[in-house]
Amino acid sequence: MDTLLGKVVISKSGRDRGRMFVVVKVVNDRFVMIADGDLRKIENPKLKNIRHLVVTRTMAEDVFTYLAKGEIPGDHVIKKSLKKIREAREI
Repeated sequence: MDTLLGKVVISKSGRDRGRMFVVVKVVNDRFVMIADGDLRKIENPKLKNIRHLVVTRTMAEDVFTYLAKGEIPGDHVIKKSLKKIREAREI
């Protein structure tokens, strides 16, 4: 289940439907903490049920590097990583 750490997910339900997030913490086999650096800052990540997320194959490498070292990535790192992924998908 830790393979979700650093993955890019898209919300399927709730008022944040359709938004991209990065998994910053795996709570248990049902719940993860997600952040996007904009509406959901790293200081206050959202607890979300995995069933309400579309897990993509894309990994936010910059964010994962911080998380693997046990450090907390800055909001600017998360935003920059998601922006780069969004632009790559549009091409």
